[in-house]
Amino acid sequence: MSVEFDVAITDKDMYRFNLYHAYHGFQGVLATVVGFWLFVMAAVTFGKVSGVNTAMYVVFGIVFLAYVPGSLYLRSKRQIASSEILRRPLHYKIDGQGVHVSQDGQAADLEWKQIYKVVSTKSNLLIYSSRVNAYVIPREAIREEYGEIVSLAIGHMESYRLKMNPFSLDS
Repeated sequence: MSVEFDVAITDKDMYRFNLYHAYHGFQGVLATVVGFWLFVMAAVTFGKVSGVNTAMYVVFGIVFLAYVPGSLYLRSKRQIASSEILRRPLHYKIDGQGVHVSQDGQAADLEWKQIYKVVSTKSNLLIYSSRVNAYVIPREAIREEYGEIVSLAIGHMESYRLKMNPFSLDS
């Protein structure tokens, strides 16, 4: 079994990847917890401290909750705009050997045993080559091939390295 397709990712696809990566890591979780904690502190101390202190809790809460998504949005735009490679389509071939990616005569092969993990989100299929680097494949671009890709991954990787829904594109 072999699946081939071309994918050009957009800044929106990159943003979704960056959001997933950040909020499934320490930075995003900490920023969320601190942001909500600041709102709780504003509510608990309301009327007990000066209005300026309560306002500061609210302002810093907003900053903590809005900073990560805002900075990731700007970073995603910058990544796509500054990289000629990311703006042009990549050709993927996924088969029993692994993932083969090519563009303009250049090729990279990633054997199944070299793949760190494969994650399926609502919007993207992420094939990680390390803890932080991944091939971002918009699920919309692989609508018909999704089931075959899942089957290949399940057949060649340990289950603990897979975070995928084998059944549905909409999950």
